[in-house]
Parts: sequence; C-alpha cells; structure tokens
Amino acid sequence: MNKGEILIIDDEPQIRKLLTIVLESNEYKVIAASNGLEGIHLAANHSPECIILDLGLPDMNGHEVLKELRSWFEKSLIILSVIDSEEDIVKALDNGATDYLTKPFRTGELMARIRSSMRLNQSAEIQQTIISDDLEIDLISRTVYRENKTVKLTSTEYNLLALLAKNQGKVLTHQYLLKNIWGLGAQTETQYLRVFIAQLRKKLEKDPNRPVHFITESGVGYRFL
Repeated sequence: MNKGEILIIDDEPQIRKLLTIVLESNEYKVIAASNGLEGIHLAANHSPECIILDLGLPDMNGHEVLKELRSWFEKSLIILSVIDSEEDIVKALDNGATDYLTKPFRTGELMARIRSSMRLNQSAEIQQTIISDDLEIDLISRTVYRENKTVKLTSTEYNLLALLAKNQGKVLTHQYLLKNIWGLGAQTETQYLRVFIAQLRKKLEKDPNRPVHFITESGVGYRFL
C-alpha cells in the first residue's frame, strides 16, 4: 500500500540512495532531485505529500529554495542537513519548515518525524477539538479538560496552548510564538515564554518536571505532543 509520495532534494547521491531505500521499504513512493531548481520543478509537477530538503545545494541557497517552496507548497517539509547552527535551524523553521533534522541521522527518527509531519497534512484544516492523551482542547468554546476535568487558564495561557496544539508535533520557534501571542514588539522577550510554558506545564502536565506535552527544543522553541 502506497503511503504517499515523498520528494528528496539533496545533491549527495549516497544520501538520495539511502533515503530512497529507507522510504520505499516503508511503502512510500520516492522522487528525487540533485539541485534546488530541479526540486522546485518536481514539487510543482508532482505535488508530493512531503519534501525532504538539504540546505547545502549546488545551484541555490537552501533557504531560498525553502522560501520559494513555501510560497505555494503547504504540505510537510523537513530539512535534513549537515548544517546544525542554531541560527540556520531557527531561520528554516521561521521560514516554514515543518521540522529540522541534522546529518548524520538515525533512520528510525527520520521516519518518526515524517509520520508526524504528514499527520499535520491530514489535520491542516482548523479542528474543533484537539485530543492529546489526557488533554482535550475545545477550540470553539475555548475550554480545556485534563482527565475530563475543566482546567482554568488565563486568556494568554489559552492562546499559547491553542497555537501550540494546532501545530502539534511541529517545532514553533521563540520568535514565532512571541510574535503571534504578544505581537511584533515582543520577539526578543523570551522570558515571557518561559513563564507561560511553566504555567501550562504546572496546570496540564502530570509531572511538570518531566513534561510529555510541552517539549523544549533547546535554543529554538517548543513543540506540543
């Protein structure tokens, strides 16, 4: 059973071959490009369910390829790159990457990231209710339940929770969260996030010191699981 088509954009033949073997063994159809321009054309002609993009391409800057794709491609897009600087990771996520994985990588982790990101495709339309383990978030009534009991949240706490939950599984950068919750002028005020994430963990995690829902991506942002 074909689980969907995945486009690989990477200039390394060995990586393209490895990814093709791994993905096809997991019942995905694979198409591949060795440079940015070819990748953009294949994405436009095939409309894959997921794109795996390397930032170090021979003809175009990977960030520019990402921007071009994100101007019209709305499905999952994972960066797989040897570049591991915090600046590049944050930039890629801010420019619309669904997730970021560095080389060398573990194939099991890559497959998990792909499955998670492709689930986002299926829930791209705004949901009325989000259920995650012991949590239930009703986006219509703005009501939150933990273990079937109503949890009282402040307006800001709820807005932050809803933004994270609507993007469940995706890393949201500090800047993205601050801009969307507190406005453009607050994009450097990371202490806001630390305080409110701590409050959400206290109210919604079974053990706030060992969170399973509000995951910190060090130096980058937060992910809701």
